[in-house]
Amino acid sequence: MSSSSLPSSDALSLPLAIAHRGLSAYAPENTLAAVRAAHEAGLSWVELDVQLLGDGTPVIWHDASVNRCSDGRGRLKNLDLATAQALDTGSWFNACFANERMATLEDMLTLLSSLGMGLNLELKLSPGHDVQALIDAVIPMAVTHLPAECLIISSFDPQALRLTRQQNAVVNIGLLYDDIPKDWLVLADELSAVSVHADWRALTRVAASDVAASGRKLLCYTPNDAAAFAPRWAWGVDAVISDDPSIFSEESPSVISTTEQSSC
Repeated sequence: MSSSSLPSSDALSLPLAIAHRGLSAYAPENTLAAVRAAHEAGLSWVELDVQLLGDGTPVIWHDASVNRCSDGRGRLKNLDLATAQALDTGSWFNACFANERMATLEDMLTLLSSLGMGLNLELKLSPGHDVQALIDAVIPMAVTHLPAECLIISSFDPQALRLTRQQNAVVNIGLLYDDIPKDWLVLADELSAVSVHADWRALTRVAASDVAASGRKLLCYTPNDAAAFAPRWAWGVDAVISDDPSIFSEESPSVISTTEQSSC
């Protein structure tokens, strides 16, 4: 692969604020309703989680089980699509979301494409799940539905990201960390990663400066207190992933309002 064909952070169309699991402060996380709510709020990008059901269907879901965010119980790897979509995944959040259903990746990508929204898709590897099966199911579908500048594939799992790069030479890859390790650049260079995603509470000025110097985007999750986060903008943070992105609309002169955000 020539250097001219390598993924570049310059091609990404990122806003300053991305909706975490959809607009999860106001709608049940990782649902179609949460993405619609983000769009209605004027947001142009969302962050979502994807993993596989037991029958191999990729679905938008964070936990290893359905216990927290549905009216059912059980591990995701033990469910097929019919059983999973029989669950109510909205009432736990608020009664007005009763009968919301678990979203398949395909349905979510179709919605995002129709709304012209960008996606940071996190690959989730719950215990007992097959990483190769996840990559084979997710990556071709994601790159077919969304343009390159509107898609980042991220994960805490280096093997998942290596398999992603093997699957697709040009998809945008983001390295996901709690605390950015000292050797992060080795993996970033190996994978031609375009972004680094870090827990804002663990971010240091030195690590932020190193990411900026590498030419990669720096994203921070999940700040929900604009005042507490404010000093980190000066460190070179490019975007935040927040449950309520609207709180950042007037935090800094560099932070654009929701009506001015980039559109994919």
